[in-house]
Amino acid sequence: MLSADQIAAEADLLDAAERTRVQTGLISLKHPGITLDEAYAIQDAWVKRKLAAGRQIIGWKIGLTSKAMQAALNINVPDSGVLLDDMAFDDGAVIAPDRFIQPRIEAEVAFVMKAPLEGPGIGVFDVLRATEFVTPALEILDTRILRVDPQTKKARTIVDTVSDNAANAGILLGGKALSPDATDMRWMGAIVSRNAEVEETGLGAGVLNHPARGIAWLANRLAQYGQRIEAGQVVLAGSFIRPIEARHGDTITADFGTAGTLSCHFA
Repeated sequence: MLSADQIAAEADLLDAAERTRVQTGLISLKHPGITLDEAYAIQDAWVKRKLAAGRQIIGWKIGLTSKAMQAALNINVPDSGVLLDDMAFDDGAVIAPDRFIQPRIEAEVAFVMKAPLEGPGIGVFDVLRATEFVTPALEILDTRILRVDPQTKKARTIVDTVSDNAANAGILLGGKALSPDATDMRWMGAIVSRNAEVEETGLGAGVLNHPARGIAWLANRLAQYGQRIEAGQVVLAGSFIRPIEARHGDTITADFGTAGTLSCHFA
């Protein structure tokens, strides 16, 4: 088991990696027996440092909701991270070249809540009743932890990703605000292009067969720790495409059809 000092030390390393843009080593390699609960404890310690520095929580992100991504990491459960106010970008934003380390983009459905959502026992219809609207979203991923250890060639695992705030780094919301009752989110999809060349396409059904299932999973997981999703918070339900590398000079555009389009440019 990791001690409180070890958890604090890993949170410090992640914080330093983000500030300096120099990645830290694999936590799973340093602590082979680390559990998923301990990884969330590291994430929580890092988030608390950010809150102490003046940041505010604006919502949550859910990851690893598609079968393809779960198979890649040999897991069968999603993961989650915390959205903070300095992660929000406007549609059409120009991302500064020194903001991220190795940014990637995912397309998702975002839920904006009108009522709190507190587990246990939350299901899809509970999520729909608590949702004010859904809207297209892009998530910017970044990795403060090495993807692969250069010496052992060991790849990062879910405990590395969870510790790293589920690789969350930024969000963009755009397009239309859609009523959850009037929108078939299983068919809500996007054509995602990089520099006008289509890179990925996908549908909301790729997210646990319905994006709202991810929100229900999160509410029930948070209940184990005495937490809940609050009214007004944004929750990213999970990507229905593979991550797209965002290089310097790239413009990423997501066309959600009748739901609208959003984009950003990486300087």
